[in-house]
Parts: sequence; C-alpha cells; structure tokens
Amino acid sequence: MKTNKSYSKRLKLTKNGKILSRKPGFNHFNAKQSRTTQLAGRKGKNFVIKNKPKSHLLPFS
Repeated sequence: MKTNKSYSKRLKLTKNGKILSRKPGFNHFNAKQSRTTQLAGRKGKNFVIKNKPKSHLLPFS
C-alpha cells in the first residue's frame, strides 16, 4: 500500500501523533496584511481525520 504523496505533503505529523495542516488562504498576497496576520498564517492548525480515511491515505503514520 502506498502513501498518497499529494495528501501527505499538506500535513505534518507531530511527535505525539497529532496531525497539523496549514491555515487556508495564506499562500500569496500577504504583503498588504498586517504583520500579525502574516505570522498567524504560519501556524499550523489541528487537523481532525477519522481512522478509516487516514489509513487509506497515510498508511505508514
């Protein structure tokens, strides 16, 4: 069984097993935003996924 690479590149697995994803809407056009808003986009947000789809997309995590 292979890992879905396009899916796995969007996520980060932490040491304790949590899954983090990027906040949407922070890819470009950030120059007009305030500095605090720019930095808020760098933080990951908790990504909740059930076990069945997780086992299909990320089998080795």
